[in-house]
Amino acid sequence: MNSLETALMALKAYKKSREDLAFFVMSNPKEFEKLLHFAFQHKKEISYKAAWVLEMVCIYKLEMIYPQIDLFLKNISKATYDQSIRPFAKICELLVTAHYRKNTTLTLNTSQKELVTTICFDWLIGNQKVACKAYAMQCLYLLGKEIHWIHSELNPVLLNDFPKESAAYKARARHIIRKISG
Repeated sequence: MNSLETALMALKAYKKSREDLAFFVMSNPKEFEKLLHFAFQHKKEISYKAAWVLEMVCIYKLEMIYPQIDLFLKNISKATYDQSIRPFAKICELLVTAHYRKNTTLTLNTSQKELVTTICFDWLIGNQKVACKAYAMQCLYLLGKEIHWIHSELNPVLLNDFPKESAAYKARARHIIRKISG
């Protein structure tokens, strides 16, 4: 077992623990690819912990994921654990937000935007938890400012699911619907 794997196995959910391991990865960039590998393993006990750390790395240093972005985007749709999907959804939101930021060097190509769109719609219409759906809504809203058909598909999905979802979902959906309606 290597030191990253050992650290992931021992990781607790505390923010400080996740940050400490994220800073270790940022200080040792060769560990980033290993972290991605662990995040996509089918061993629950390590994959969701790796996803937590991956999210923290991306919050602090999003550019670390860019050399591996295609690998990340192709694998996140295969994730099945809620504890992994939420951080992946947050990373997607970070990527899309960075793409549309003025004077950014972090951009998504057409196929990457299509992948994020597909994944986010799947999360939104699937049986995901509210946080994941909220991140997906935000991604789709931003992508829809450029890819115009997205808003025309997003609005009915939000309106259709509105009555049966939680208060948190309704609050975010209402916010996005207002933005789309302009």
